[in-house]
Amino acid sequence: MSNQFIHLNLHTEFSLVDGIVRLKPLIKAIQSEQMPAIAITDQSNLYALVKLYQACLAAGIKPVLGADLWLKNEDEPAKPFRLLVLCKNNEGYQNLKKLISQSFLQGQHLGKAIIERSWLSEYSSGLIALLGKASDIGRLLLEEKNSEAEQLLSDYQKLFPDSLYLELQRTSRAGDETFLHRAVAVSQRLDLPVVATNAVRFLNKEDFPAHDARVCVNQGRILADKRRPRDYSEEQYFKSSAEMMALFEDIPEAIQNSVEIARRCNVTLHLGENFLPDFPIPEGLSIDEYFRQLAHDGLNKRFPQLFGEDCFAGNTSEAKEKYKEKFKQYRERLDIELDVITQMGFPGYFLIVADFIHWSKENDVPVGPGRGSGAGSLVAYAMTITDLDPLEYDLLFERFLNPERVSMPDFDIDFCMEGREKVIQYVAETYGRDRVSQIITFGSMAAKAAIRDVGRVQGQGYGFVDSIAKLIPMDIGITISQAMEQEEELQRRYDTDDAVHDLIDMALSLEGITKNVGKHAGGVVISPSDINDFSPIYCEQDSQSIVTQYDKNDVETVGLVKFDFLGLKTLTVVDWALKIINARKRKLGETEVDITQIDLEDRASFKTLKASNTTAVFQLESRGMKDLIKRLQPDCFEDIVALVALFRPGPLQSGMVDDFIDRKHGRQKVEYPHPSLEPILQPTYGTILYQEQVM
Repeated sequence: MSNQFIHLNLHTEFSLVDGIVRLKPLIKAIQSEQMPAIAITDQSNLYALVKLYQACLAAGIKPVLGADLWLKNEDEPAKPFRLLVLCKNNEGYQNLKKLISQSFLQGQHLGKAIIERSWLSEYSSGLIALLGKASDIGRLLLEEKNSEAEQLLSDYQKLFPDSLYLELQRTSRAGDETFLHRAVAVSQRLDLPVVATNAVRFLNKEDFPAHDARVCVNQGRILADKRRPRDYSEEQYFKSSAEMMALFEDIPEAIQNSVEIARRCNVTLHLGENFLPDFPIPEGLSIDEYFRQLAHDGLNKRFPQLFGEDCFAGNTSEAKEKYKEKFKQYRERLDIELDVITQMGFPGYFLIVADFIHWSKENDVPVGPGRGSGAGSLVAYAMTITDLDPLEYDLLFERFLNPERVSMPDFDIDFCMEGREKVIQYVAETYGRDRVSQIITFGSMAAKAAIRDVGRVQGQGYGFVDSIAKLIPMDIGITISQAMEQEEELQRRYDTDDAVHDLIDMALSLEGITKNVGKHAGGVVISPSDINDFSPIYCEQDSQSIVTQYDKNDVETVGLVKFDFLGLKTLTVVDWALKIINARKRKLGETEVDITQIDLEDRASFKTLKASNTTAVFQLESRGMKDLIKRLQPDCFEDIVALVALFRPGPLQSGMVDDFIDRKHGRQKVEYPHPSLEPILQPTYGTILYQEQVM
């Protein structure tokens, strides 16, 4: 690294409380300034760590990983100190994850995840600590308690040997210069190095008003509130090396040490490799052998369901030959799939999924028959992961797994809403509660929310703000700019009303910024060891329901495998209905209803369906779908499959739906692009509707 400045204190939008630095513009700014490295030190979390790491490497920038931690203040718990830490190496990265996880699990107070000083004795190795104005040292120096400060610094030096720096800032905030001079004096007495930072919270100086608004949104205050804390200044932008060198020209070593610290920090993340928990295998068998054995045994159990109870004992040689040929077709397909799965190293994934689905069925938790590309796997059908025969419906395994496109298998598994948590509990008990976690999601400030939040912090009246927000169409994912193009009234008010102009301009600057965290609807990860080995933990205050701090994409990038436990109310309703029906049938001595053996050609059901009486029927209950059902008049199971595929923006907007319906009812001639395609496209009247048809 050349002799220049490196930013070591920077909060991105993922700090949630005070950062509005977005990653892509940040990378461009670093490249523009030709800085060789950057540190990300979000407040008490590592939400953006994997994203920054990958983005930096792709741009040829060295990522320095760290966090801005809250440290418990024993005298005033509501006013914790700050401790900025950076990872020197992978040990430091592991320790930082543990500190942050522990702060969420055990240290939350008044909405802040706080670490205790005693934890540092166990988890300080591999970390560099920066002590600034807001640290406990800073408070003591500002109060001129020099002897106490020096004694505490001695303790810190033992925790962070050769890795302790005093952090200097000149951001035009109260106390900056006073702390700087006293810190420099202490550093000379104790031979402690100093380092300059700028506590970056936004990229450009003109972004300060937007940052101020974001802070007010988080604090629930309005901008005009004279009593609100003013903890930030317009100087906390991404300053260039030249600006920082000029700012600290009297303390050049503070600039040089920023480069030295960046040089000392070297963390290497091992990304792209998948890690599964060990699945218990009978002695004497490898996991591949056991997997094949279970799959073949499972297929043999499926044959009577597919071909009748007498399929293994046909009375005539002709019957035996017929079944033999059918068995051969299925077993050949099974072996092909097994070869691919074992070659790609995924037997463990199938075994784990099959195990918790089997437990669910054995413990009266209804499970869906399977949907998504996983339904194309005969292995999944044989192992009762799914209940759909892929050969009967011409479903292709290659849509699910393909050696030419290496990616983890991903079953979308539906569970009864009432029983889903029981299944997750079973998994936690089976693999260890410290190894099972749900996955975090990040909520962003969408168009309407940005308008409403900004209007509130500006102190605008509710009616005024509501009138603007209601001009944003309800379209999913629409932006303010798109809304202004579509809605003439919104554009007119923007052009003619200064208050609307200011409101929208501010909302545009915050639109899309990360605002809060949530929990993935179905994603669960099962780790081969403590979750902390892969991702730090987040949980709400007074809750033991943990989620990973890395989102769905990042958690898979660091090696954890996601399992989807989706809660589906339809399954719950079906289960209630079956229990009521079968209770009556038992009283009457009648055969109970088996939901897996229902008649797919039941005329009464299709009569109800044609009448669009599909309220509460999964995927068939929306107003648009009911209109499509009336037009299509489905009279076989394949038509129901087609309905779901047709009710998508592409087919609806392309005219394919009209062609399909007219051809089905004989109003349009069925034509094929080529005669050889007739066997493939015949079930869909010559229209290319499914991915399998293209493949």
